[in-house]
Amino acid sequence: MTVLVTGATGLIGKEIVKQCHDKGYNVHYLTTSKSKLANEKNHKGFYWNPDDNYIDHKCFSGVSAIINLVGASISKRWTSSYKNEIVESRTKTARLLQDTIKTHNYKIDYVVSASAIGIYPSSFTNYYEEDSDEQSDSFLGKVVEQWEVAVDGFTACGCKLAKIRIGLVLSAKGGALAEIVKPIKLGAGASFGCGKQWQSWIHIEDLAGIFLYALNNKLEGIYNGVAPNAVTNKELTKMAAKVLQRPLILPNIPKVVMKLVLGEMHILLFESQRVSSQKIETKGFYFKYVNLKPALEDLLL
Repeated sequence: MTVLVTGATGLIGKEIVKQCHDKGYNVHYLTTSKSKLANEKNHKGFYWNPDDNYIDHKCFSGVSAIINLVGASISKRWTSSYKNEIVESRTKTARLLQDTIKTHNYKIDYVVSASAIGIYPSSFTNYYEEDSDEQSDSFLGKVVEQWEVAVDGFTACGCKLAKIRIGLVLSAKGGALAEIVKPIKLGAGASFGCGKQWQSWIHIEDLAGIFLYALNNKLEGIYNGVAPNAVTNKELTKMAAKVLQRPLILPNIPKVVMKLVLGEMHILLFESQRVSSQKIETKGFYFKYVNLKPALEDLLL
């Protein structure tokens, strides 16, 4: 099988490419950097520039499935221009892929695309499943709404489609976990706000596994990409400190302080979404990391 991966050089993309190769799949990937183009037997890069609506359509040659991960990082200050980039990097790219498939009459059987749990409203009490009709009116909620609508366009290309709503991804190679443990290692770790906000986390190995499981089983519809046991921000901070054998001596960091530091982006630290993984489990997916402690021990020790 040959799979086209967008966002292949990102944190999640690298793990997905690794797992594709482990299964013997050939990978085509798209990059905006010509210096990152490779041409190996099972790993070929193709140039695209979504800003100019350009894509090397040969990236689809021999491809039967797409894993769509492309999107600008949300962990960067949300200026008005960058907020526009966050949206367009998800919606414009999806439309470019779809238009190219149609123009050149490529036959793509299946697409599995990233999405995010940010579509669910912040709540300390709700437990969200994929069929929830509640939707966040925050910037992130609106981003995900537009993203999923754009991705739905793949069905008009004759593709079966799954969307994976990703939670807090834990990885030893960067992302949120590195930022969480940095102050803890310096003896300055603390929870944010009341610390009661739910954090629906997932080990990066399991997340990539969900994408591959969806691909291999041609699952359709929406699936939450989170581990079975969400924790509060306080529990996450305490467990990281315990695994690292560091004390937590500082008081919680007030919301107003982080708003001054990060601007609107501070909601990333204070949004509370407790999200269910039951749907993907009922399809037969087995999580390697069900609980937080073993996940952190694997990533931090």
